[in-house]
Amino acid sequence: MLECCTGNDSCETGSRNKTPDLLVIGAGSAGFSAAITAAEAGADVLFAGEGTIGGTCVNVGCVPSKTMIRAVETIHQAISASRFNGIRGTAEIYNWEALVNQKKQLVESLRKTKYIGLLPSYPNIGYVEGRVVFMGNGTEVEINEQKYRPKKIVIATGASAVLPAINGIQSVPVLNSTTALELERLPKSMLVIGGGYIGSELGQMFARAGVKVTICFRSRLLPEAEPEISEALSAYFRVEDITVLQGIEYKTIEKTDKGIKLFYQTRNGLESIEAEQVLAATGRKPNSGGMSVEKAGIKFLKNGGIEVNEYMQTTNPDIYAVGDVTGKDMFVYMAAYGGKLAARNALEGNSYQYDATVIPSVTFTDPQVAGVGLTESEAKSKGYDVKTSLLTLDNVP
Repeated sequence: MLECCTGNDSCETGSRNKTPDLLVIGAGSAGFSAAITAAEAGADVLFAGEGTIGGTCVNVGCVPSKTMIRAVETIHQAISASRFNGIRGTAEIYNWEALVNQKKQLVESLRKTKYIGLLPSYPNIGYVEGRVVFMGNGTEVEINEQKYRPKKIVIATGASAVLPAINGIQSVPVLNSTTALELERLPKSMLVIGGGYIGSELGQMFARAGVKVTICFRSRLLPEAEPEISEALSAYFRVEDITVLQGIEYKTIEKTDKGIKLFYQTRNGLESIEAEQVLAATGRKPNSGGMSVEKAGIKFLKNGGIEVNEYMQTTNPDIYAVGDVTGKDMFVYMAAYGGKLAARNALEGNSYQYDATVIPSVTFTDPQVAGVGLTESEAKSKGYDVKTSLLTLDNVP
């Protein structure tokens, strides 16, 4: 069985035809979906990954974050048990490092079970660890100084965290969603920059672990959700002593003896907040650089994502792109869905269209925020006649 793949391990397995039916670039959920779909159709597949196998979700995203969220939820439940007459509960974190290590063990286990352990089951998938570089001659690429000329290619290289555009941000120690979950010691205070789903989830998680948390953002909490949801969640956060700063304008950030200090503009003038740690949660950018894909005639969107049509086909008809690298619909299930469609289209001709009209989404705060399809404003912008009903949960039996 293939062992755990990291950037320092060989990780190569299976036969590697120089002219495979399909080359899949990127060993995350989208890449695995594409490679396995093609292999089950009888294609000869070359699978190329760079870094730790398994992609964002299992390694640094869904699995580790939701594990920690669920763990500290038990603390909150114990503390809030007294809202029921006759009940009193207590709970404490006495070894944060042990909890972090348990999370790491779960990640490693799932990576081996759900990703690494699958490859030996498909003898027509050849896996190679290394960066793929396009040579500018059709689908010809180079991997580890070896040249390959696949018939078709699926790019599924994912996305990575970005720093917010704040003066001085490059000069201060900044956590991202990955490094924040690796902290072996809880800070006394934390400033979370960004009010999207990552900032909301991790901000509440650290607050429930006993950290004094401030979440700040330019617009509103969960800006892609309905305004009523943003307002309600902000109120819940404030009840849990999370400071919510909305509608601010970032000015500068600097390192201090106590940690970091952010200066920001409000209606009342220039203000500041100081914290021991800062977590940047202001979005992710597609991993579309470093491969010279433009040499193959591939075009980009303004956000750096690879441009694709409804068949997940790029501006090069022999090359497809799926998942976060396209710069849209950055959900693991949409990445896997796109990978399956792209593999089928690459092998069988463009017969399967990508449909994102009813994407489900969940933000794992407490209370959780869930949605599917268009919001009211999105529906109106598309010309639909919208009827909206609002029911608060205290009216639900």
